[in-house]
Amino acid sequence: MDFMETKIRKIDKNQIEQKIIEEAGEVLREGGLVAFPTETVYGLGADALQEEAARKTYEAKGRPSDNPLIVHIADYEDLKKIAVNIPAETDILAAHFWPGPLTMIFEKSDVVPYGTTGGLDTVAVRMPVDPVAQALIRAAGGFVSAPSANTSGRPSPTTAQHVEEDLAGKIDMIIDGGTVDIGLESTILDMTVTPPMILRPGAVTAEMFEEVIGPVSIDETLLGDESEKAPKAPGMKYRHYAPKAKLMIVEGDLREEILAIRQLTYAAHRENRKVGVIATNETLPFYNYGIVKNIGTRENEKTIAHGLYRVLREFDEEDVEEIYSESFAAQGIGKAIMNRLEKAAGHLRIPASVIIAKQKYRTVTFVSRTDSARGPMAAEMLRQYDLKQEYVINSRGIIVLFPEPANQKAEAIMKSAQMTLENHISRQFDEDNIQDDTLVLAIEESQKEKLLSEYGENGNIYTLNEFIEDDTEIPDPYGKPLAAYGECYEILSGLVAKLADKLDSLAEEEK
Repeated sequence: MDFMETKIRKIDKNQIEQKIIEEAGEVLREGGLVAFPTETVYGLGADALQEEAARKTYEAKGRPSDNPLIVHIADYEDLKKIAVNIPAETDILAAHFWPGPLTMIFEKSDVVPYGTTGGLDTVAVRMPVDPVAQALIRAAGGFVSAPSANTSGRPSPTTAQHVEEDLAGKIDMIIDGGTVDIGLESTILDMTVTPPMILRPGAVTAEMFEEVIGPVSIDETLLGDESEKAPKAPGMKYRHYAPKAKLMIVEGDLREEILAIRQLTYAAHRENRKVGVIATNETLPFYNYGIVKNIGTRENEKTIAHGLYRVLREFDEEDVEEIYSESFAAQGIGKAIMNRLEKAAGHLRIPASVIIAKQKYRTVTFVSRTDSARGPMAAEMLRQYDLKQEYVINSRGIIVLFPEPANQKAEAIMKSAQMTLENHISRQFDEDNIQDDTLVLAIEESQKEKLLSEYGENGNIYTLNEFIEDDTEIPDPYGKPLAAYGECYEILSGLVAKLADKLDSLAEEEK
């Protein structure tokens, strides 16, 4: 298509400059394209009643022409001009949810061209709440078709900058009204069936509909694979919202998802592959590798909806090869989030349990008497190895009356070997340290016996010597001169090297 100059006009929704609205309205009335903000995402506006304008919309987006466009109105009375056989429940739904993030599908009237409806006899209609959108619709003549203002298949735009990235030079004008409020497209409700059916989940949820009109049905293909049927609503058929990188959703309970993503990102790190992680406020601290982005908080999933497309677009700039995402609850707005993630991932899901089943141990805990010298030294030595699997490596004591720093002589020896214990604080071993995926390695036989007597056979409890099958005694340097700590270091160093080899050979067996 021909390259054109795209005008960008900044506007304040609290003090709308009428001159900009009139300029944009004229562009639309003359068959041009104007991107504008709504409360959901930025829309690519065209005159909904001009067939040629619809063609231009599909061309600018690179959108399949059987993918219907939503017609936006600003006055409820205008619905009767473009829809026929409007069901009785429409009035009460409109009273509750219009203006707002709800699109309803009706039988179309003759004034709506098939170019706008993707060849269907139905029309999708929405009344946005955004004051800029409302002013523009009125200035354009009352009927503005507006799919999301992005290249087809890309993450939907939540800022004018996103629109500019995708469509500058292909459309006449962008109205920059700042960041949108919701960040996910509207809920689509098909009013041509009984009971009405949700075709695309959004901020207006099934529970909210049921409080107003009773039961609604939900299209069960929402989270399924793509169907061959012609889509009745936008975004149903084609891979949508997708970043450039391959996106995969890791599914399980949250702990399993975190463990699986940690394992996947650690493997990528060792192979020098650049990967991304979609994390939440609650899980962010658990990831050590990959480019990790915080999408929002699980305590308020609206923040996740708001952050989704922004994060997907940010990953495009990071040039990652793959993106791993946690999953979200499939109810309320979580259903809408999962719907968009599924589309963006092309329905690629990884069961977390399959990934984590490949790793027997995830934590290695060294246990000494007071957790002030030998245990912390061994833990720090093991951390220096580039192991084939990721482990949480720590140490604990059998008798720790109060937290204290590492023994000064142990720290001096470690410093001479370019390692440090300066951040170490001694901690008491307790039942939380006995987990199915924790390897507990006591420095002495007596410490192992003490653990077995207190915790029974519940855990993977060994002495370090027993686990690596090496009976070299580990001397206790406590109360002795610095040289004794040096001798202890040398012996521990050899044993930890064997431990690293043993862990790596176990990792190879588990592949």
